[in-house]
Amino acid sequence: MTTRPPITTHILDTNKGRPAADVNVKLFYKHDDQWQLLSDATTNGDGRVESWRQDYEFKPGLYQLIFATAEYFEKENTASFYPEVSISFQVVACDEHYHVPLLLSGHGYSTYRGS
Repeated sequence: MTTRPPITTHILDTNKGRPAADVNVKLFYKHDDQWQLLSDATTNGDGRVESWRQDYEFKPGLYQLIFATAEYFEKENTASFYPEVSISFQVVACDEHYHVPLLLSGHGYSTYRGS
């Protein structure tokens, strides 16, 4: 049995109404006013990051996800305005799960705290 990491994400391509597969995602932690790379992953066929390539220490603080959207839209032959999407969020309670979905189109995006 595998346990899910404390931070997960998924991407829905709202232009196409389907998950965005094969998108590179990087996870950062802010330490001493500098963003430190913790790990990276690629979304699966369902547009999800359910595991990270490197383990990391999960602690309270500021985190950031950076999605490589330019490469995704280039593969999809879709015009886009944002070469990457950066989402910063705060972890307060380490006994909670943090799911950060990205709803993505070529010229806009939105996010929310999922479950």
